[in-house]
Amino acid sequence: MAIKLFVTDLDGTLLNRENEISAENKLAIQDAVAQGTTVTIATGRMYVSALPYAKQLDVDVPIITYNGALIKSVSGEVLFESYLDPQTVKDVLDYCLEQNWYIQICQDDRLYFAERNDIARGYEAMAGLEGEAVGTAGLYEKTQLVPKMLVITSGSTESDAGVAKLQARFGDRIFAVKSNPTYIEIINPGVNKATSLQILLEKMNLQKVEVMAIGDSNNDLPMLKEAGFSVAMGNASDYVKSVCDYVTEDNMHSGVAAAIHKYVLE
Repeated sequence: MAIKLFVTDLDGTLLNRENEISAENKLAIQDAVAQGTTVTIATGRMYVSALPYAKQLDVDVPIITYNGALIKSVSGEVLFESYLDPQTVKDVLDYCLEQNWYIQICQDDRLYFAERNDIARGYEAMAGLEGEAVGTAGLYEKTQLVPKMLVITSGSTESDAGVAKLQARFGDRIFAVKSNPTYIEIINPGVNKATSLQILLEKMNLQKVEVMAIGDSNNDLPMLKEAGFSVAMGNASDYVKSVCDYVTEDNMHSGVAAAIHKYVLE
């Protein structure tokens, strides 16, 4: 059956290490759209951070952001939104500060952190946006309408341990997932890229077998397992590769374009 919906992750997938979409990826996506395939993005990024890339692709479709906590079209229509309980936000802040972890909060598509240190500046540069330093007390004032909190660690081992600690501490009050070696995303339980993909399928009246998804990280796994056909990037972990139907080139060699040419374009 023809692929009618192609869903791609951003970081480590559609984007190269310079946070750019290669000319090859752009052209392949344009060719897929021209033949009638809908192409969209599913990312852990904030909507405001993902939007410029969707505009580069010249598509006005719902994009999955905040790792599934917000589905919003390029033109601004909200299809789905999920926010952490305010008390949970406070409790997670307490715990992370006790652990001396760097943590930031997204509220109303704006970024807040206690101080603009090297970690905060690094995230701002990656995301292409400017956050606001509000002090530790100020973070506790940002507990309403929070789709995601983000812990940034020193590396993969610390992130794995952090995910385990957070999940053990808060149980079914949160879902913690490592989206890259140094990022731990904290969202509502039951919210992920797969649940958002299901919402899109229902809206578009599509079946799973008509969907192809591509990604590289642990937070992509639910989506990759949900899609009818799944593709792992060449730079993905061995486990992500093991659950996918196909492994493409890495993100420095336009792996998205290679997958589109092989499985989407007729």
